[in-house]
Amino acid sequence: MSGMDPDPLTLARGVASGDRRALARAITLVESAREDHRPRAEALLAALPATEGALRLGLSGTPGAGKSTLIEAIGMRLVGEGTRVAVLAVDPSSARSGGSILGDRTRMEQLSREPLAFIRPSPAGGQLGGVARRTREAVALCEAAGFDVVIVETVGVGQSETLVADMTDIFALVLAPHGGDDLQGVKRGVMEAADLILVNKADRDAAAATVTQGDYAAALRLMRPRPQDPEGFPCVLTVSALTGAGLPEAWDAIARLWAWRRDTGHLARVRRDQRLRWFEEEFLAQALARLHGDARLTSELRAEVEAGRLSPPEAARRALAS
Repeated sequence: MSGMDPDPLTLARGVASGDRRALARAITLVESAREDHRPRAEALLAALPATEGALRLGLSGTPGAGKSTLIEAIGMRLVGEGTRVAVLAVDPSSARSGGSILGDRTRMEQLSREPLAFIRPSPAGGQLGGVARRTREAVALCEAAGFDVVIVETVGVGQSETLVADMTDIFALVLAPHGGDDLQGVKRGVMEAADLILVNKADRDAAAATVTQGDYAAALRLMRPRPQDPEGFPCVLTVSALTGAGLPEAWDAIARLWAWRRDTGHLARVRRDQRLRWFEEEFLAQALARLHGDARLTSELRAEVEAGRLSPPEAARRALAS
C-alpha cells in the first residue's frame, strides 16, 4: 500500500459508513503479508464498531459441485429481498508461484453487479483448511460495513476444510448427485462439521439426487447426534442453482437454524469459543514468525537437531525460552 493510503481510523470510518472502496482497501491491508502493515491493520480492526449481527455462512464442497453458482443463486434471492450480502471466496494458490486465479468475480458475474452485494476473492496462500490466513479479519470488516449475510466459500480441493466451521455460524457442505461409492469420498471430519448438506444439480437427475440425499441423511444419523440443535438438524436437502428449485427451502433451513442458535444463546457461546481459538492460532503464528525471524538462533538449533546433539522437544523449549 502506498503512503497516500488513509490512516487506520479514517479507513475504519469509511468501512463503517458502507464505503465499498474503503472496505476493499481495508481487506487488502489486513491481508498484506508485510510486517510494517500489521500495526496499521491491528489499529484498523480495533477502531471498527463492535457489530456481530451478520449471519456468517461457511460453504465448502467437492470440486464441480457448483458452489459458486449456488452462492450466486442464493445471493441473488437475498439481494432481491433487500438483504446485503458479502461473499469471501478463497481460491487455491499455486505451490510454485503463490499466485491465484481469483476467478469468483467471473463465476458470479450477475451477483457482482448488484449494489447490495460485495464479492472479494482471496488467495489461500498455502493456508490449510480451505480458507485464507486473514479470512476472520475480512469477515469482521464485512460485518462492520453493514452486511447482513457474510458467506465464506472455501477452496474446495480437499476434505480437511473444517476450519471454516470455526469462523462461521452455519456450515453447509455442497455435493453433486452421485450414488454408490461417492459417499466414501467425503471424509468423516467435514461431514461431522456440516450443519446442512446441499445436494446441488438436482435438475440433472432428480432420482440420483434423491438417492444421494437418502445416503447422506442416513450417514449423518449414524455419525453425529446433535442434541444441541433443534429437531431435524443436521439435514440434507436437494437444490438446483440453475432452476432455483429447493433454494427457498434451503435458505429457510439456514435462517431457522441461525435464529434458533441466536435466540437460545448457543450462537453467543460459539462465537466466544471462536474468538479464543482465533487468539490461540494467532499466538502460535506470531510465535513461529518470531522464531523464524531470529535467523541465528534458528540456524544454531537446526544444526544441533540435525547432528543429533539436541532432541527436537528440547530445541523447541530453548527456542521458546529465548
